[in-house]
Amino acid sequence: MSPSRHLHRTLIVSPATAPLRGEARVPGDKSISHRVLLLGALAEGETRATGWLPAEDCLATMRVLRAMGVEIAHESATTVRVRGVGLRGLQEPEEILDCGGSGTTMRLLLGILAGQPFTSVLTGNAALRRRPMGRVTAPLREMGATILSREMGGREKAPLAVRGMTLTPMDYEMPLASAQVKSALLLAGLFASGESTVREPGPARDHTERLLRAMGVALRVAGSHVTIAPPSAPLRPLRGPENTPYSIPSDPSSAAFPLVAATLVRGSEVRLTGVGVNPTRTGFLDILSMMGASIQQSHSADATIEPTAYIRAQGTELNGAEIGGEVVVRAIDEFPILAVAATQAAGRTTLRDAGELRVKESDRIASVAQELRKMGVSLAEREDGFVLDGPARLRGASMDSHMDHRLAMALAVAALLAEGESRIERAEVIDDSFPDFVELMRSLGAEMRWEDEIL
Repeated sequence: MSPSRHLHRTLIVSPATAPLRGEARVPGDKSISHRVLLLGALAEGETRATGWLPAEDCLATMRVLRAMGVEIAHESATTVRVRGVGLRGLQEPEEILDCGGSGTTMRLLLGILAGQPFTSVLTGNAALRRRPMGRVTAPLREMGATILSREMGGREKAPLAVRGMTLTPMDYEMPLASAQVKSALLLAGLFASGESTVREPGPARDHTERLLRAMGVALRVAGSHVTIAPPSAPLRPLRGPENTPYSIPSDPSSAAFPLVAATLVRGSEVRLTGVGVNPTRTGFLDILSMMGASIQQSHSADATIEPTAYIRAQGTELNGAEIGGEVVVRAIDEFPILAVAATQAAGRTTLRDAGELRVKESDRIASVAQELRKMGVSLAEREDGFVLDGPARLRGASMDSHMDHRLAMALAVAALLAEGESRIERAEVIDDSFPDFVELMRSLGAEMRWEDEIL
């Protein structure tokens, strides 16, 4: 296919006429897959990992690291080897670093590049260039990095030019809970001249801290404060027990889609294996339980670094709920599919404290509301959330993904509950995080098919 042409994929979903049943394993955790590559590149020695996610966002991280001289090889589609170059072994890239649509790639890479002795330029696709970057660039400048950016609507956005150096330690209080910001600052702390502390207002995911500890970095957590000391020895490569490859758990954010589908389609029972249940990521399970979902977990005893579990979901009736506070941070990526669950819950569901949804891959409050309304849902937007009265009788509709992978998959689950066939345009964006989503849902009994067009 020529560079000027691209594949436009429409996902066509038929209403569920039978329960969803079966056992499956969703792909590896996207957040951890990014970090395995980034941290493996900074180690000395070879990192090996299984369960790596070969999705578009993670492939963007792989491309930019290769552009800076890091050797990354595939033993299989989901097993990778990263030959680390050490903390200061990255090479100045000859070209602009394209992060695709991945905010994780851009923001975490900013923290690493802030400590490198060269200049680099980061860009991404149109959606990523609209996302705010000032929450990362401002504290990195306080540490001494030189960063130039484009400004739109009073906010800093990509492209970004970064000139790194040895950084000054800092004690930084984050105004908003964000794992990407926290991780960027902790990675920058590896290159500082002393200890740095990041103070969180809420429980953002802690994958970076867990992996850094496993690599030998001195890192202390006291309540909501994380302190990192620049390492006095090379970072150890990531490995599993007895020098086996590190096993990346299945992504709980991806697991949310089949679990909610099983909850909503009457008579269903779906079982998922090896799901990551890091407590900073399981807010959506807490919310579903609050709404009355029938979900059971059986924790794995042999998990390392990250806890995992076997999860079973069964069809059940849901009730509306008031959702706000710290659980929102722990479920921030799951609100498109939680909104679908709310459409079938008896009574009112209210979401608040979720203003962060406005600056995701799409404005997820506005885009969720716009698309669910096409299916007959009455949803009132709020600046930091929504109010929805259910249960709603859904009708099949022609909808758009807004180039947001999680919205596309949430709409596909909603379509299983509708009267009549549904079409989701630009659904190719699902590949950003869950390339096998349609195949997995088909294996459980859902009727979904692709309609492709080359534009």
